[in-house]
Amino acid sequence: MKRFLAIFVAALLLFSLASCSSEKNETAQDSTKAASTEETRKLVVGFDAEFPPFGFVAEDGSYDGFDLALAKEACSRLGWEFEAVPIDWDAKDSELASGNIDCIWNGFTINGREEQYTWSDAYVDNTIVIVVKADSGIKTMADLAGKKVMVQKASSAADGVDSNKEFKDSLDEVIQLADYNTGFMELNTGTVSACIADMGIAKYQVEANGGDYVILDETVSSEQYGIGFLLGNTELRDIINTKLHEMADDGTMMNIANNYVDKGLVTESLCLCK
Repeated sequence: MKRFLAIFVAALLLFSLASCSSEKNETAQDSTKAASTEETRKLVVGFDAEFPPFGFVAEDGSYDGFDLALAKEACSRLGWEFEAVPIDWDAKDSELASGNIDCIWNGFTINGREEQYTWSDAYVDNTIVIVVKADSGIKTMADLAGKKVMVQKASSAADGVDSNKEFKDSLDEVIQLADYNTGFMELNTGTVSACIADMGIAKYQVEANGGDYVILDETVSSEQYGIGFLLGNTELRDIINTKLHEMADDGTMMNIANNYVDKGLVTESLCLCK
């Protein structure tokens, strides 16, 4: 009987030790998984691939742009993976709401959208301007009365025109197109008399087309750019916002900006760097 009891106690002890060992292994595996998940966290950035200098397709087919370079740098500082996802700008809200992207980071205007997204701090002061053909004879906004102009659909330029009622009412038609590449083709052929766009887009087109276009002195509106997150996602906003300020404070943002001056970026517009 004593021998049987000893064997039973020994077996019970071995079972207990094996169970503890298994629990420790599971705990260690769970910790490893958690650490792995944190290490491989990814920021998926939605952007317009036809919106230089903030987002565009480079000659080698890669995605490039000032905003994408900022996003890459933020991810590098956080030890996160970075992914740029080109989106239909008109579908940006559904892309964000569905979780296909984590944020909209691409010359994204805060003004008029303050309550629709959770925003980073503004990092660019932007102006909406009018581009016409250099030989058009158009010198002022008044000269566009009765004429057709182009804006990108669902863009800050479209909002700027809508907010300038007197100017809009003077026009024959405001044509909304999917992208500015198409818009400037229409301007070149004379289908529209002007393209209304962000200053960066306008400067890029003027410089890229060897003096064929000019920017009018009068402006349609002014605005600020920020990074748009899903409404209520303050946690991710705060993390990225901190890195945005770090880049501005240590000079990295301006260094990155200088790489896109030839694409139309106006470095004086970087309001966090002042």
